[in-house]
Amino acid sequence: MTSSSDRSQAVDPRSSMTYEIRTYGCQMNVHDSERLAGLLEEAGYVRAAEGSDGDADVVVFNTCAVRENADNRLYGNLGRLAPKKASRPGMQIAVGGCLAQKDRDTIVKKAPWVDVVFGTHNIGKLPVLLERARVQEQAQVEIAESLEAFPSTLPTRRESAYAAWVSISVGCNNTCTFCIVPALRGKEKDRRPGDILAEVEALVAEGVSEITLLGQNVNAYGSDIGDREAFSKLLRACGNIEGLERVRFTSPHPRDFTDDVIAAMAETPNVMPQLHMPLQSGSDTVLKAMRRSYRQERYLGIIEKVRAAIPHAAITTDIIVGFPGETEEDFEQTLHVVREARFAQAFTFQYSKRPGTPAATMENQIPKEVVQARYERLVALQEEISWEENKKQVGRTLELMVAEGEGRKDGATHRLSGRAADNRLVHFTKPEQEVRPGDVVTVEVTYAAPHHLLAEGAVLDVRRTRAGDAWEKRNAAEAAKPAGVMLGLPRIGVPEPLPVATGSGCGCD
Repeated sequence: MTSSSDRSQAVDPRSSMTYEIRTYGCQMNVHDSERLAGLLEEAGYVRAAEGSDGDADVVVFNTCAVRENADNRLYGNLGRLAPKKASRPGMQIAVGGCLAQKDRDTIVKKAPWVDVVFGTHNIGKLPVLLERARVQEQAQVEIAESLEAFPSTLPTRRESAYAAWVSISVGCNNTCTFCIVPALRGKEKDRRPGDILAEVEALVAEGVSEITLLGQNVNAYGSDIGDREAFSKLLRACGNIEGLERVRFTSPHPRDFTDDVIAAMAETPNVMPQLHMPLQSGSDTVLKAMRRSYRQERYLGIIEKVRAAIPHAAITTDIIVGFPGETEEDFEQTLHVVREARFAQAFTFQYSKRPGTPAATMENQIPKEVVQARYERLVALQEEISWEENKKQVGRTLELMVAEGEGRKDGATHRLSGRAADNRLVHFTKPEQEVRPGDVVTVEVTYAAPHHLLAEGAVLDVRRTRAGDAWEKRNAAEAAKPAGVMLGLPRIGVPEPLPVATGSGCGCD
């Protein structure tokens, strides 16, 4: 018989088991993956070594369903893992996210070697489902129809020591004809303001100095709790949190973007002068077909008000090219809005059918070659505008939060990279003194490219921060553990601009 002392010294068999998470899709999936990592580590798993490429004991796919070929991509990846799983007794594969919510039992039928299928509403069940599949030796499919817990209430394994996502709502009440997210994420459900602020304060206590408020339609926050000004109040409340240097949010919807939000942005010092405002199309006809509840005049009116209140704001957008029925005249209206709005960047997508959406069965689908030609014209115009807008930054003195892993050539060029208040990416000369991710430097911009700025002179000032301390402490702790593998998440800040239609962004906001 095993004694109590023997049991107390027993080692959890999962403590030596590794996991890998592969993430596709929007920021909500990014946030969910950080929670999945936290759940697995709390259950005793450790991250697989970098570059494991399916060699982990547990491989989790956090899927997206907004692309026409999303399922083909998933089943292709699952097929490549099948022989590895067959040769490794005990290996488990789990599929979660939007595609799992949509396809449910289909996944196990097409890929019977999958052990667990879970949905967008019950990510907290993953460790239990893995254990149940192991004990019962059969696949576990559990799809909740409504939210069981907000993602931010679950354990987390954040990818950044100095910046964090904070979910303020889940789901969406809009019915855009190109978007399947409401069907998979459900109706909007808001967190209580007190819970959100408590989480932000806890993150700041850990050393986080930048937070991004996250929601499928972030500025509709309050519709579920009966307060139309709840979002602007939340922004102002974030301004009272000592130690919180930067507040961002993504992604808003023009329908719900009200004057009180603009005032809160302008009057709250730590709310950054940056706005991502999805356009999707500049044509009133196409916007109506998309069921977007605004028109060109309303959209440009918002941009005008934001620029009046926050002159140095950098405004970015999402645009879909080639929506069914889009004429050349419709497309010209989109180009007109781009010229008028002068976006700092645009994330532009070629329309692709989202299975299960009304747009997928609409008549007058646009030929691929026409969509491609329009896309190239739009990209060329936006590249020109982005460059012109960035040239206006030359000579300006900017405070940058030093970023980790955002400058791919930093090692070769002896530079570091950081984000300005408006989220522009700036590469700067590496100073002699130590600078850590999360620290703040002051530089003068000397050169502009369409998608980044350079500060080639000496750094004017370095401010060591609690966020830099947190990064240093975390790095020291990580050095004692096996090297981790990235979750495949976008970096904090604006992603690389102008992705093609097959990119990971959904463009559905």
